[in-house]
Amino acid sequence: MSRFSSPRLRSLRPPAFGADPAGERLARIRSSPHFANGSFQNPMGARTRPSGSALEFAKIYFRKEERARRTPSGLIPVHATTLADLAKPPASGLRLTWMGHSSVLVEIDGRRVLFDPVWGERCSPFSFVGPKRLHPAPVPLAALGPVDAVVISHDHYDHLDLPSIKALAGTDTVFVVPLGVGAHLERWGVPADRLRELDWHESTDVGGLTLTATPARHFCGRGLRNEQHTLWASWSVRGPEHRVFHSGDTGYFPGFKDIGAQHGPFDATMIQIGAYSEFWPDIHMRPDEGMRAHLDLQGGRPHGVLLPIHWGTFNLAPHPWSEPGEGTLAAAHAEGAAVALPIPGEPFEPSSETVPDAPWWRAIAGVPEAGPADGKRACGRKPTPNTPGHEVAEVG
Repeated sequence: MSRFSSPRLRSLRPPAFGADPAGERLARIRSSPHFANGSFQNPMGARTRPSGSALEFAKIYFRKEERARRTPSGLIPVHATTLADLAKPPASGLRLTWMGHSSVLVEIDGRRVLFDPVWGERCSPFSFVGPKRLHPAPVPLAALGPVDAVVISHDHYDHLDLPSIKALAGTDTVFVVPLGVGAHLERWGVPADRLRELDWHESTDVGGLTLTATPARHFCGRGLRNEQHTLWASWSVRGPEHRVFHSGDTGYFPGFKDIGAQHGPFDATMIQIGAYSEFWPDIHMRPDEGMRAHLDLQGGRPHGVLLPIHWGTFNLAPHPWSEPGEGTLAAAHAEGAAVALPIPGEPFEPSSETVPDAPWWRAIAGVPEAGPADGKRACGRKPTPNTPGHEVAEVG
């Protein structure tokens, strides 16, 4: 039984912790083919706590010289004309705007889909502690305009943000979320009739778009006890003319090939390539693994454009701040793949000849000591999908 199962205890629970699934929602969770032994299961083995010594991790994470490398040396640039650019419809019918971290506005075939909106100052249940933004949101959320669907990948604080959801709850948007996550949103004021709650391989239609929850290798949890009663997902969005993929948070696993075969190829993939560590090697991808996932999704060939996400905005891992960008650029050169490298808020159309691909971060971080991303070196270890590993809880 959950420690917050009684009405009195639930009333004491901080709002940011969300709510535990109950009633019909909990019955649906328990009947899911991906739920066993009291929790949702990954498509392949993955543990949810950091491996190795906590003391060793703390030494690395808080070492003075390492801390200096985990933040930029100057101000992160933010695109100055985002709202003006978005006022014009995309010429090709598909435009992506990375707002920072995993938040992306996708304009696709006349509709607008907002992934993992995080406009809050901290990815934390508290306003006074926790990872703080390294750059402002490119545009105010209220100024973004109508959104047809808000898609959530999972319920960690850097993907499911209470202030952002409350702001969007007063609009007419539809919220498309993994199974169980709807309990949080209902507590925060989202009407049940605007929730579409999906298990893996389930789809819903929003304004002519087909949104499908696809597998991911991660975990969930917002409170003191992570009971794995909410699902995590990657997402495929298919319109009449275009297709995109958002990875959410995930470790590499062979299932990307199956997702690509069923729902791809994609005009653009939004792939998590940051906040990785050897302390949790199988639940977040390094840049070379993210590139491998992109190629798997595209049937093994360089097709479409990869937009790296889950980096640059929050300090969530021991690696240098600019390393995910450098690693992605190196992997793209090595594979001959197209990659988009916009500054936060810079819209781009994947089919355009002017997709932003310059390493803008070097002006405020330089090239890592390991070497430049010149195509001669791919970042990090080779993908090892059968290696068990762990990840830090709550904010991954």
